[in-house]
Amino acid sequence: MEKYQLTYHVDMVFCIDATGSMRHVLDFVKQNALSLYKDVTGAMEKKRKVISQLRIRVIAFRDYVADGEQAMLASDFFVLPAQDRAFFECVNGITAKGGGDIPEDGMEALAYAIRSDWTREGVKKRHIIVVWSDAPTHELGHGKIAPWYPERMADNFEELTLWWEDEQLGGAMDESAKRLLIFAPDAPEWNRISAEWSQVIHVQTVSEGLAELEYQQVIDAVCNTI
Repeated sequence: MEKYQLTYHVDMVFCIDATGSMRHVLDFVKQNALSLYKDVTGAMEKKRKVISQLRIRVIAFRDYVADGEQAMLASDFFVLPAQDRAFFECVNGITAKGGGDIPEDGMEALAYAIRSDWTREGVKKRHIIVVWSDAPTHELGHGKIAPWYPERMADNFEELTLWWEDEQLGGAMDESAKRLLIFAPDAPEWNRISAEWSQVIHVQTVSEGLAELEYQQVIDAVCNTI
């Protein structure tokens, strides 16, 4: 029966709102970082799908205007399980703090994620972005007044939408591989993404809802996108 199993190369980018109210989500990512590979591959084996390569990248976002150079922290990809410890040290170094006003700069975090150095290996690929936030997001470009705002950022939502398109259409993604899973409130920009972009699942949460989100729910949701 081994020959009937599907083999995947999987890249995941975790975009985590790292403001003060997000401590619970950061804590469960930290607590489960060292077991993430085992948990994901184990869940996939039950579906008769084998992950031959799993890479994880972390993007922690806050607010460019309020948080300065700490507004966006992005890692390289970690290959699991070989780099389990480095992945753990990365997430363990993120502290839930700051944020300024209620909306954060989630659109810029999403832009960083889309522009990841996605794997080209394997016949079956999954390029998965997971977003966690308990707040609305500013419109793209809100933080341009900050001196540390990144160059070569998408100018507006329409350009970011183009980035999400397939490479053959001028975008940055592989249409068959891309997946976007959003755990965020019922808010204009998040809702617009789920309405207008393909391959998106938006799990709408109230601010208290993320505090009740369990690790296994996240694993199940992620594995269902593979």
